[in-house]
Amino acid sequence: MAAAVFSLFLLFLPTTFFTIAEPKQTNITLNTSLFPTREPTSWRSPSGLFAFGFYKEGNGFVVGTWLEADPNKKVVWTANRDDPPVSNNATLLLTHDGWLLLRSPGGLDKNITDTASSASYASFLDTGNFVLYDSNSSSIWESFDYPTDTILAGQRLPSEQDLYSSLSDADHSKGRFQLSMQGDGNLVLYPKDGSTTTTDAYWSTGTYGNQGLDIHLYLNNFGQLYLVNKSDHNIRSVAESINSRNDAIVVYRATIEADGNFRLYSHTFERNGSSTMRISWSAIKDNDQCSIKDFCGFNSYCTFMDYQPQCICAPGFNFSGPDQRFQDCERNFSSEGCNGKKNMSYSILPIKNLSWKENIYGTVPSHSEEDCSNECLRDCACEAAMLKDDKCMKLALPLVYGRRDLSVQTMTFLKMGIGTTTTNATGNVSNRNGNFSNATVVVKYYSKKKLRTEILILCIVLATFTLTVFVVFAFLIYKYQVQRYKHQAGARNIGLREEIALRVFSYDELLKATDGFKEELGRGAFGTVYKGALSNGGRVIAVKRLEKVIEEGEREFRAETRAIGRTHHRNLVRLLGFCDEGSHRLLVYEYMGNGSLASLIFKNQRRLDWTDRVRITTDIARGILYLHEDCEPHIIHCDIKPQNILMDDFWTAKISDFGLAKLLMSDQTRTFTGVRGTRGYLAPEWNKNTPISVKADVYSYGIVLLELVCCRRNLELDVADEEIILTEWVYSCFIRGELGKLLGSEEVEKRMLERLVKVGLWCIQNEPNFRPSMKNVILMLEGNTDVPIPPFPASASSS
Repeated sequence: MAAAVFSLFLLFLPTTFFTIAEPKQTNITLNTSLFPTREPTSWRSPSGLFAFGFYKEGNGFVVGTWLEADPNKKVVWTANRDDPPVSNNATLLLTHDGWLLLRSPGGLDKNITDTASSASYASFLDTGNFVLYDSNSSSIWESFDYPTDTILAGQRLPSEQDLYSSLSDADHSKGRFQLSMQGDGNLVLYPKDGSTTTTDAYWSTGTYGNQGLDIHLYLNNFGQLYLVNKSDHNIRSVAESINSRNDAIVVYRATIEADGNFRLYSHTFERNGSSTMRISWSAIKDNDQCSIKDFCGFNSYCTFMDYQPQCICAPGFNFSGPDQRFQDCERNFSSEGCNGKKNMSYSILPIKNLSWKENIYGTVPSHSEEDCSNECLRDCACEAAMLKDDKCMKLALPLVYGRRDLSVQTMTFLKMGIGTTTTNATGNVSNRNGNFSNATVVVKYYSKKKLRTEILILCIVLATFTLTVFVVFAFLIYKYQVQRYKHQAGARNIGLREEIALRVFSYDELLKATDGFKEELGRGAFGTVYKGALSNGGRVIAVKRLEKVIEEGEREFRAETRAIGRTHHRNLVRLLGFCDEGSHRLLVYEYMGNGSLASLIFKNQRRLDWTDRVRITTDIARGILYLHEDCEPHIIHCDIKPQNILMDDFWTAKISDFGLAKLLMSDQTRTFTGVRGTRGYLAPEWNKNTPISVKADVYSYGIVLLELVCCRRNLELDVADEEIILTEWVYSCFIRGELGKLLGSEEVEKRMLERLVKVGLWCIQNEPNFRPSMKNVILMLEGNTDVPIPPFPASASSS
C-alpha cells in the first residue's frame, strides 16, 4: 500500500523540458478541437514550454498563448483580446475545411485569424508561434505577425505597428499604454488615448529621421533587443539580457505592461524543474515611474509612497470608481463656473512641488505667489494655476499628467469651493487626498463685489507667518529627535537598520498614532496588535506591541523584523517599520481593513461566497509558496491558521504573524525545533521529535483549506458524531461520493469542490513525503495538474 501511495505522489513532480530535442513543432490536424474545462484544453509546444488554447480570465475563458513552464503561466498573446470572455461551453476548433474558429453556445462562430484562404494543417512551434499552413506547407497566418503586448525571442514588431499593454495582470484586453514602432524609425511609449505627439511621449529611442528604411524592433534568441532595418542590419541596440548559462533553458520576452513600462524579461528553467524570472531591462527606471504619462487618471497626480508610485486625487477631488489606483478623480463640490452668478466664493490651496502638463490655456508673467493665485481667482474658467520660472500658467479641467516631485520648483494653486458664504475661513486639507498638512488654505473669493484690500493683505500675512512658524517648529523637533535616537539606539541597532530598508518610528510617534494604544485589534503569542493612523498622511496602520520579557521579546523582534523586512508579496502582510527604543519593541504593519479569515468563515452569519473562497485558497497558497521558495532565507511559517490570514480592503488574503517562523539557511531543508503553532493545525511530526520541514506548513494549509471549503472548524462538538472531526467527515463523504453534504444547500461547482477536497486530503497526509509541495498545490488548484485519489489521512483522527 505504501509503495502504491508513493508512486501516486510521484505524479506531483514537475515536468522537465530538457530531454526533448525533436520535433521543433507540434502539428495539429483538421477537425481538431479544444475545450475550456475538459481535455484537451490546449495544445503544447514540443518541449512543453508554451501552450496555446483556453485560459481562465474573470468568470470566463479566453484563447491565447502562455508560458506553460512558468509557475504563473504568463500570457504572451491573446486572440480577439477586446472581446468578452466566453463561457465554459465554448469550443475552439480547426474545422474540417481549414478555418480556426471560436464557437460559442448556439453555434455562433468567431474567426481567430484574418486569412483569406483555408488551412491544411496548423503547427505550434517551440518559439511560442502558432502557424497555419496551406497544402504546400507555406505559412498563411502566424500569431507572431499579430503581437498584443509582448514579443518573444525570434519575433519582430514591424514598422508602423504597435504593442498595447493589457488592462491589468488579470485582464488582457487593451490597456492604457502603447509602444509604437514609428515609420520614422523611432520606438516610442505613449498613453494609448493620447495624440501620439512628442508632448505625449514619455520614452523613446531617439532614432527618428529614418523614414523609408523600414526599421523594426527585433528580439533575438540570445535576449538582445535591437532596432534593425529591412536587411536585418543593426541600427541600434535597445537592451540585452546577459546569460552565460548553458545548462538551462532560457526564454526571453519583451512586454509593455499594465503600468506603462516596457521591460525585457528572461525566464530560466533548470533541469530540476525549478524556474526563475528576471527583469533584465526597463525603459523607465523603478524610481522614475511617475514620469509615465497617464500613469494616473484625470485630476490625480503620481507620487512615491513607501518607495512605490501611488496615484492620489488632488484636494477637492475623489476617485470615481472602486479600483482607485488608476481611476479618474471627480470634484467633490459643485462649481458655478462662468454662469454669471453673484457672490460665489472660493478658497485657494497652495501646494509646492505639484505640477500638471496639459490643459494649460493661458500663461501670464507673474513674480509672486499672490499675483498668480489672484490671476486664477479673477478668471472664472481657471480651475488651477502653476507658478514656475516667473510664469503663471492657468489650467482648465481635467488636470492631466499630474506629478509631485520635490526636485521640481513649482507652486500650484487649486481653486476650492466653500459654498456661497461671505465669511472668511481657514482650514486643513483632508489627509485622504495626500499629505498636505503643511499647506495653508488661503481663502479668497471670486465675486462681482470689490475685494477689500486690507483683508486680503491680512490673510496672506497671517498665512505666511503661520507657515513659517510651523516649518521652524518642525525643524527644531526633527533635530531634537535625531539627537535623541542617536544617543538611545547606539551601535546595537546600526547593523539591523542597515540590513532592512524600513522606517524607524519613535515610541512617542506610535503612542500618538494609536491614541495611547486604545483600539485593540487582536492578541498573539508574543504581543497585542492595535489600530493606528500616521499623522503625515492619515495612513491607517496596525501596530504590534511585543509584551514578553526583554530577552524573549528582543529575540522575537529581531526574528520578525529581519524575516518580514526582506519579504514582499501581494499575499503577505507588509511590514512598514519598527520601533526599537529602550525596552520598547514594536512592529508597524499595513492595516488590513476586512479582518481575519477566521471571522469570515467561523463567525459570519452569512456564508462567504463560494467563488471568493476558491480564490482565497489560491491566495494563501501563493503566499506560503513565496515563503518556502522565493525569499532568502526560506521561511517555515509554523502557524498557518485562519486567524493569521487577514483580508485587505480589496478582499485579497494575506498571511500575517511570522512570530513563530523558523528560518532555514540556504542549504537546509529541515530543522529541529520545539513545538510551535496552534493545536488542530499541527502536523504529526511536531509530536515525534523529527526534523520539521516546509511540509509542516503544507499540513496546516490542508486543514485551513478544508475549513474554508466547509465554513466550519476542524473540531466541533455540537454536530452529529460522524461530523465532529472535519477531516474524517470530509474523507468519509469523499469516499461515499456525498461531498454535497459538506455544504448543505449551497450550490457550487461540483468539479471544483472535488478538486479542493482532494488537494486538502493530500496536504494532511500523515507522512510528510506524501504531501505535495506548495508549487504543486497551486498547479492542482488551478487545474493545471490532475489530482489523484488521496488515501485516508491517518493523522485525521489525531489532529
